[in-house]
Formats: sequence, structure tokens, C-alpha cells
Amino acid sequence: MASPWLAAIGAMFLWWFSTGAILMVVKRADRGDKSAHVNATLWGLPFLALGIAATAASVQGASVLNVYLGFIAALAIWGWIELAFLTGIITGPVKSPCPAALLGHSRFWPAFGTVAYHELTLLAGLIAIWVATAGSENMIAAWTFAVLFAARISAKLNLFYGVPRINTEFLPKPLAHMPSYFRNDITNGLLPFSIMSLGFVTAIFLQGTLTAEAATDRVALALLTALLGLALLEHLLMVLPLPDAKLWRWMLPAPKPE
Repeated sequence: MASPWLAAIGAMFLWWFSTGAILMVVKRADRGDKSAHVNATLWGLPFLALGIAATAASVQGASVLNVYLGFIAALAIWGWIELAFLTGIITGPVKSPCPAALLGHSRFWPAFGTVAYHELTLLAGLIAIWVATAGSENMIAAWTFAVLFAARISAKLNLFYGVPRINTEFLPKPLAHMPSYFRNDITNGLLPFSIMSLGFVTAIFLQGTLTAEAATDRVALALLTALLGLALLEHLLMVLPLPDAKLWRWMLPAPKPE
């Protein structure tokens, strides 16, 4: 468990599996009645509760086990908030497509209105985890949530300003209006900066992983490096024509027969 390479592989597996599991739940809810999305979110509440409890437990001491515990706890909290977003329970006050008359920067506030409650919930979660773990020897839960939060904000801003490739295949019914606020374009000024910044920070964390002396530091930095690398890949896939959807398509339920 103290191997940074196994930690990185484990982080990538957890990201892939948890993303697929959330998509599977949401897609199944799409095939149900009006209460299906609410029920899916409610059934996910135990994961939120476990994430909160695990965060509290992870700060009891500095150990490799507690590092993994804090990392998984942050993913559980993040995952439930994402589930609530994809089911349409925590989104924003704007639930209609972007008016055709809105162009350029005039789209910003209506676009933010589609995700406002979700972003504020994520921000509240970040602040709560940071306060709960501040001063402890193990702040991996806070750092994990912070990396996910920064990467998500960057990705959403780039989708708003315009990128060559936008994958909307997995968007559920409650978010069907959201692609109207995205923009297909060759690129935007933010995307190269986002990619270079993520690459630079990933390299710094990787160097820290390779040079850290304590096992807890190596594992924590490896977990965060893996997340940063995945965030970098997510931004690169906005440009590169790779079939990223195949990573999860096989996990989803078959289309409902007409």
C-alpha cells in the first residue's frame, strides 16, 4: 500500500469506476418515471454520509491507511454532489436552453445560472472539508477535493468559451438544455493556459512523489498526481480526436427499445 505506483493506479481505477457507476445510475434513472432521479440521489446519501465520516476518521493520525481513507472520502463526497447534479436535483435556477439572441460574453450569467447551485455546493464542500482537516497531519481529503474543484471549474470555463471537441453523449435528460451554452470553436485563449498550467503542476507533484522520503507523503502525492494527470487528459481530450466515450459506454444500460 505504500507504493506510489500502486497508489496512482488505484486513483485512476477509482476515478474510472466511480464515474462509470454514477453514469450508469443516472442513465437508468433516465429510463424511469419523474421520481427516478430523486430516488437515485436519495439512495446515494449513504455514500455522502460515509464520505463525511471517513473524512473525520482520516485526520486521527498520519498513516498510509488514513491517506487512502481521506482520498476515498473526498471522492465519495464529490461523487454524491456530482450525482445530485446529473440527476438535476442540484443544478441552478436556469433550466432552459440558451436564447439564440445571446452571443459571446452575454451568455455567461445565463450559463452560470444553469450550474450555480452545483458550483456553490462544491465550494461549500471544499470549505467544509478544508476547515475540518485544517491543522491535521493528513489533509489529503481537502487537497483531493481542491484538485477536483479547480479542474472542474477550468473544464467548464473552457466548454463555455469554446473547444474543438465536446462530448455530450452521456448528458442525462435533466441536463439536456446545457449543451446550448457550450461553444464549438478551434480553441480559446484559456485552453492552452489550462493545459500548460495542469502540465506544470502535474510535473511538480510527480517530482514530489519521486523525492518524498515519508511513505505517507509519497502515497498522498501519487494520488494527487494521478488526479492532476487525469484532469490534464480531460483538457487534452477537448482537442484530440480520441474515442474517450468508449471508456464507459460498455458499463451503461442498453438503449430502451422503442
